[in-house]
Amino acid sequence: MPTFKQILFALIQYPLPHHLLSRLMGKLTHCRRHWLKNLLIRGFVRLYNVDMTEAASADPDDYACFNEFFIRALQADVRSFPEDSKRVVSPADGTLSQVGSLTSEWLIQAKGKDYSVTALLGGDAELAKPFENGEFATIYLSPSDYHRFHMPLDGTLKEMRHIPGRLFSVNESTAAAVDNLFGRNERVVCLFDTEAGPMAVVLVGALLVASIETVWHGVVTPPTAREIRRWTYQESPIHLERGAELGRFHMGSTVILLFGQNAVRWLDAQPGQSIRMGESLAKPVFDS
Repeated sequence: MPTFKQILFALIQYPLPHHLLSRLMGKLTHCRRHWLKNLLIRGFVRLYNVDMTEAASADPDDYACFNEFFIRALQADVRSFPEDSKRVVSPADGTLSQVGSLTSEWLIQAKGKDYSVTALLGGDAELAKPFENGEFATIYLSPSDYHRFHMPLDGTLKEMRHIPGRLFSVNESTAAAVDNLFGRNERVVCLFDTEAGPMAVVLVGALLVASIETVWHGVVTPPTAREIRRWTYQESPIHLERGAELGRFHMGSTVILLFGQNAVRWLDAQPGQSIRMGESLAKPVFDS
C-alpha cells in the first residue's frame, strides 16, 4: 500500500496543468541567455550531484542552453558492452524499478499495483498480443542520469506510435500511488523485430518532460495530438545495432522494454538496482 506521503504527492499532481508546465519548462531549458543557462546548469549539477567527469564536456560554456547540457553526450570510452553480441543490454542509465514476467497481459508497476500491456500500448489488444506472458523491464531515469537511450540489441524498426496522455511524475512515490500510471502518461512506442522476436521500447513522458525524440524521426512530442499517431517503416526499413543511440528525453523519464514469451532470460536483474547503459540485462532464450 502507498504511504500517506505518496498519496498526498500524487493527489497534488491531478489538478496541475501537466502539459502547460512541461511546455514552460521547455522554454526555460532552451533559453540561450549566457548567464541564465550557466546558472541553471551549475545549480543543477550541484543539486543532483551530476557526474560531469563522464560528459563529453564538463564546461557549461560549451552548451548553448540548459537542454543541450541535459541531453549531453558521453565520452567515447565511459561505457562498455559485453563481448557476447547477443546479450540484451540496458538501454539507459537509471534504476531498474521493476523487472520480470508478465502474467498473461499484466505487468508490475509497483508493489501491489499492476497494469496491462494493452493499456501501455494504447488500448490495442492486437498490438499487445505478441507480448502476452512475455518479459518486461522498467528503467527509471533520475534527473542526474544520462538522458540519451540506446538499442538493447540489434533490431529493425517496424512501427512507431505516439500515444497522448497526462504527464504525471514517474518517480517511485507516484508509481506507488497512481493506478495505471504508465498507461495514462503520454508515451512513444517503438516496435522492433529482433533475433529474440518482437521487442517494444516504450518511452514514457513525465511531468516537466518537455520533449521526446528519436534518431530517425526527430522530435515526436510536442506537439501533443488528441489521437494516437502512427508511423510504419516496412517500405523503408530502419536497422539499428545494439548500443546505437535510439533517442533522447528532454527532461525526465522512463523506458519500458517488452519481449515475447520465452524470448529472453533476465540475468540477475533485481528491482531497485542501479544500472548503466550497455550493462548486460538479459540473454535470448535461443542462445541459452
